[in-house]
Amino acid sequence: MNTPLRIALVVGSTREGRFGPTVARWFETAAAGRTDIELTVADLADADLPAHWTPSLTPRGHAFVEQLARADAYVILTPEYNHSFPASLKQAIDTAGHVWRRKPVGFVSYGGLSGGLRAVEQLRPVFAELHATTVRETVSFHQFPFDETGAPRDADGARTAVTVLLDDLLWWGHALRTARRQDEAQNAAA
Repeated sequence: MNTPLRIALVVGSTREGRFGPTVARWFETAAAGRTDIELTVADLADADLPAHWTPSLTPRGHAFVEQLARADAYVILTPEYNHSFPASLKQAIDTAGHVWRRKPVGFVSYGGLSGGLRAVEQLRPVFAELHATTVRETVSFHQFPFDETGAPRDADGARTAVTVLLDDLLWWGHALRTARRQDEAQNAAA
């Protein structure tokens, strides 16, 4: 039997008043009860990453990158700002560089008429360059369809989308984790 897949949910915005934590809390609830995953939240607002690339990080920055490195797969939670994703998310992706390699990445997006999908489509080639595999299935929220309790108004549809995303991420996550372990064993034997 496969051990649970370690998934890091990366909250990709640091703006004051951001909506990301609401979506992240809901996603955690929607994923709760699954025994095939271990979900942790990696919030960029807590990472204390530098505004510009630097080889030295603060202790919180190191802890953030280490948290990402322990994950087998990722769910990137991104808003759409000006038809793209936040600069803070790009900085985090570049700072963590090597940790994404040969791991699957899924997306949850929100914002405006497109539900953040334009941001997702711009993130796919960024992750491809880092040798990560992005999964096709996404969860997107158009026009912030959440009620006052922080739940989507179409709770059943949103939960179904999460299930489909996580199932796809699990398939890729287990396949790539197995392949990474085989590579490590071969390299150790060489």
